[in-house]
Amino acid sequence: MIIEKRQVKDQPLKVVVEYPEWDDSAERLMHRIESMNVSLPGRTEGSTVSIDIAELYYIENVERKVFLYTRNDVYRYDGTMADIEKAAADTGLVRISRTCIMNTMHLREIRQIRNSHLEAMLDNDEKLIVSRKYLQDIKKVFRRERI
Repeated sequence: MIIEKRQVKDQPLKVVVEYPEWDDSAERLMHRIESMNVSLPGRTEGSTVSIDIAELYYIENVERKVFLYTRNDVYRYDGTMADIEKAAADTGLVRISRTCIMNTMHLREIRQIRNSHLEAMLDNDEKLIVSRKYLQDIKKVFRRERI
C-alpha cells in the first residue's frame, strides 16, 4: 500500500482510494473512511454546529439531557442516546454505560479498578467508568477494527 498526502489550500478534505482489485481490504478501508464522515448537530449558546464523529470524545445523558463532549467544548444534543447509536452505527462509538457512549478513536487504555469496575482513559486524560455489562460491546468494536 502506498500512502500519499498533500495540502491543497481552499479545498475541502478529499480522499481518493485507488485499488488494483476490489477486495476485503479495500472494502474495510472504504467503510472506515465513510464512518468518519458522520456528524451530529450540537447546540451552544443559541447556535447549532455540526460535529464530526471523529471530534467527539464521549456523549453523556445527564438528567434526560444529552451532551456531546469534544476536546475543549460541550454541546447539547436535541435527541436521544438511541438516535446517536442509530446514526453512528459501525463507527468507533460504543456504549460503555446506561448514560455514556465513548468514542474508541480517542481511547488510550482500559484498566480494572476497585470492585471489578473498569476505567477508560481517553487521550485528553478524561476518565470514564465502563460498566461490565457493556464490556462485550467494546470488545466487538476492537475485533471489528483489527479485521
